[in-house]
Amino acid sequence: MITLTMAILSSSVIFVIFKLFERFKVDVFQAIVFNYFTAFILGVGLYGHEWNPVVMQHSGWMLYAAISAMLFISLFFLMGKSAQRNGVALTSTAVKMSMAMSMLLMIVCYGEQVSLLKVFGILMAFLGVYLVSFNKEGSASEQGAHWMLIVLFVGSGLLDFLLNFVQKSMLGVLTPSLFSAVGLGLAGLMGSVILLWNTLRGRTRFAWKNLLAGVILGIPNYFSIYLLISAYRDTGWSDSTVLAVNNVSVVVLSALTGFLLFKESAGWKKVSGLVFSVAAIIVLYFAGIG
Repeated sequence: MITLTMAILSSSVIFVIFKLFERFKVDVFQAIVFNYFTAFILGVGLYGHEWNPVVMQHSGWMLYAAISAMLFISLFFLMGKSAQRNGVALTSTAVKMSMAMSMLLMIVCYGEQVSLLKVFGILMAFLGVYLVSFNKEGSASEQGAHWMLIVLFVGSGLLDFLLNFVQKSMLGVLTPSLFSAVGLGLAGLMGSVILLWNTLRGRTRFAWKNLLAGVILGIPNYFSIYLLISAYRDTGWSDSTVLAVNNVSVVVLSALTGFLLFKESAGWKKVSGLVFSVAAIIVLYFAGIG
């Protein structure tokens, strides 16, 4: 439970940091690129001793690390923009609601047994997340940014399943900590190429505050990935239960943060959604230990 709890806190902090970027006029893409190098250095610095040269004899994981890197940087950039345009609560909801896709893939591909209690918990989670994200009316800029939520929903679902698949099938001699570091480091290299191109063409200018913002963002970003991968192994629960508890918990924390700190709208439907979400976490917890 400790690894899962820390993964939830790490993911929730990310949405808050993105929201603060807007307030301090941080260049989101620059910060994201620096964040990935920070995460890579952090992972290697803390867990470099786990490296085993035998890893290089097994090339299968490298393809998945590259795919993860592409999803990391593209989704992360879009997440930052969406947090500013659509709000913290709505963005975190779209990202974590993607558990519908990844959970279905886990249940089908791994042949997980599904109890009535678990089905009930999942349905409550979906209802809670939907109510939290309910946004019947919005500004013109918000309405025009809703496509970001759809892309985040699909892409995040694929990424969650990919990370779970890697943990189950590809990580033999390569530890989750180092796989996370390698994937995040590759994402930094991809982003730096784009950043260099934009700099040479005069589309962006380096600023030290963007570097500092990237360092701050890189710490929770690394641990959100590493701890989630570790939680699949440490909790003893089914993979779909771990993912559901993680994602719904992040939705609750991010929504509360958005309401309390950033004064985002909190109607009765969103409050009801939080109640359903918390109840879903409790039900899924008992379904998991059962």
